[in-house]
Amino acid sequence: MSPLAEFYLAHGFWLWLAVAGAVLAVEIAFGSGWLLWPAASAAAVAVVSLFTDSATVEIGLFAVLTIVTTLGARRFWPRRTEAAPDINDNVARLVGHHGRVTAAFVNGAGRVLVDGKEWAAETEDGSPLDLEAIVEVTGLSGGSRLRVRPPG
Repeated sequence: MSPLAEFYLAHGFWLWLAVAGAVLAVEIAFGSGWLLWPAASAAAVAVVSLFTDSATVEIGLFAVLTIVTTLGARRFWPRRTEAAPDINDNVARLVGHHGRVTAAFVNGAGRVLVDGKEWAAETEDGSPLDLEAIVEVTGLSGGSRLRVRPPG
């Protein structure tokens, strides 16, 4: 067995700190929130391992602490009540922006230029809009069609 492995087996404190560090690294990499509590439990067991040499006690304590902290955190951790907007949704981010009509609206449908891109659009009330009129994006109307209205 390598000297490093012998060292870790002989000193439970460092073994549990290594486990805590590894689990914490995975949590940081993936950001799930679930692995934070096993990492904290492993760190707590590292401290306890300074006072006991029983691997059975340490493993049992780790299991119990992991379950208790995970369930406790889920109970008291604030839950997200609304879906967060997708940062990659190019259409939804345009809501509230202003644009310019590039093709006159006939029967409430036309084209607008918003943030340097031309989009198909329709007015909220079906009213016509003149070429070069300024509009405000108020929402989406199916897929990538913008719903617009004159600002104000």
